[in-house]
Amino acid sequence: MPDHKNNVMNRSWVVFGAVLIQLSLGAIYAWSVFTPKLTQTGWPKTQTQAVFSAGLAFFAIVMVLAGRMLAKWGPRKLAISGGIVLGLGYILAGLFGGTSFPAVLFFVGVVGGSGIGLAYVVPIAVGMRWFPDKKGLITGLAVAGFGFGAMLWVKLAGEWGHLLDRLGLSTTFLIYGIVFAATVVLGGVWMVFPPEGWKPEGYTPPEAKAGAAPAVGAVNFTSREMLRTPQFYMILLTFAFGASAGLMSIGLMKLFPMEALAARGMDAASASAVAGTAMAIFFSLANGIGRIAWGAMSDRLGRKTSIVVMMATQGVAVILFQWMAGTPALLYLGATLIGFNFGGNFALFPTITADTFGTKFVGQNYPLVFLAYGIGGIFGPIMGGKLGDLGNFPLAFTICGVLCLAAAGLVAMVRPALKEKEVTVARGAEVRPKA
Repeated sequence: MPDHKNNVMNRSWVVFGAVLIQLSLGAIYAWSVFTPKLTQTGWPKTQTQAVFSAGLAFFAIVMVLAGRMLAKWGPRKLAISGGIVLGLGYILAGLFGGTSFPAVLFFVGVVGGSGIGLAYVVPIAVGMRWFPDKKGLITGLAVAGFGFGAMLWVKLAGEWGHLLDRLGLSTTFLIYGIVFAATVVLGGVWMVFPPEGWKPEGYTPPEAKAGAAPAVGAVNFTSREMLRTPQFYMILLTFAFGASAGLMSIGLMKLFPMEALAARGMDAASASAVAGTAMAIFFSLANGIGRIAWGAMSDRLGRKTSIVVMMATQGVAVILFQWMAGTPALLYLGATLIGFNFGGNFALFPTITADTFGTKFVGQNYPLVFLAYGIGGIFGPIMGGKLGDLGNFPLAFTICGVLCLAAAGLVAMVRPALKEKEVTVARGAEVRPKA
């Protein structure tokens, strides 16, 4: 709804731009569609997962730098820069042949992951400023494209577009790089913060509401202040456990079911098609829907309760997946459950960061929480790849499932973070706020 008095743009364009950006950033989740082709050229499973892990690690590391750059560069310039870097990574991987492990590791993993890290925080930070009244829902919508993007790029490379079969790895990387850059640059046009002091019509900020104690998200922590709280480390570890399970599952979502289905007597071509459908349709679609659904539910249930439920159900689903993967119907169900819960991470952890440490500095604070994603991206896929090479995929799923159950218990103990000298009520005594 435009504000004609202040010439403020319609905030719906922010949602459109955010989804457009995230569609391309979700390329990292489409990596599994390339792994069968690469293993056919002689790559061991560990190398295929090393590229995926490198992308995830640089995604998380560069995102911390992007949080600091956001205030200096502004959201539009940062998003556009990320799109260009991401696109260049895939373009150069294609130009260097597409099958060289060092080249693909560097250009897709390091350069491509860095581009995603530059742009990813922008739609989240911008969206929360424009939608303080619906933080969970808008964050879910902003990152939903990331999950849906994986389905789009997997299907275009495979069953829909047959790009890999018709054009090969090099040309597919090249085409994807051009599309990624163009899409993120276009979405970046709408990545601007609202004017200082702007708020949606009829919305009352939490800090302005009556009551002695500050409301959720009303106390703003700088990154340095946040790092001194136990809540930060509890949230970080919870996210790391959940990310490890989800990212390991993504990396193995085609390789493990192909083996499990073949062991039940299915021919290789059919097993590949079924496993591809599990990843490209059921996992990816549920991943995108889960971001929106968990975000919306958390606005009603509360962020902590939502994460507890999500992690507990994810733990059970990941453990059971080792027995579900060999039956098509159960494989689709398992992929849906894991994808739905995994997608919820990206709606719930930005918002619990904002609720715990304030919205003002969420662009700088959430990248530090998001380091957990890089930790999970190294631990989960590499462990899965190594155990896969040893012929023990089930152990990898068991380990990650148990970690998710532990994460549910850990986040249940998180309490609101408060600063000294902020408005609060302790033992019935009011403490004056600092000037």
